[in-house]
Amino acid sequence: MADTLYYDGRCPLCRHEIDLLGRWQTGGLNLADIHTLVPDPQHPDRESLLRRLHLRTDDGHWLVGLDATVRAWSHTPFGALLRPLRWPGLRRLADRFYTTWAHRRYQRRYDCSLCSAPTRDR
Repeated sequence: MADTLYYDGRCPLCRHEIDLLGRWQTGGLNLADIHTLVPDPQHPDRESLLRRLHLRTDDGHWLVGLDATVRAWSHTPFGALLRPLRWPGLRRLADRFYTTWAHRRYQRRYDCSLCSAPTRDR
């Protein structure tokens, strides 16, 4: 069994990182485009998957955000370079940065305030 990383295949930046992961991985990592998934009650909902990076470990646990990123890159020769992001001194700062970045990325790509705004009486 292998870890599975769920990514946004419609995001150019995400696709670039996935291309690199696919090229450099040494095995044990499956890559799954969120937009091609069939709904599954065992998975988080589509919006959650799009909001932050998710990885399902080979033993069925879910990792989200930078934990998912670090685990995915651990399948490449460069994995050790990201491990410091999980060290206690850097973890909080790195997670805050990632959360802000992920929120802005989602808003720019998928959050349509005009679509969700209440209609006004004419």
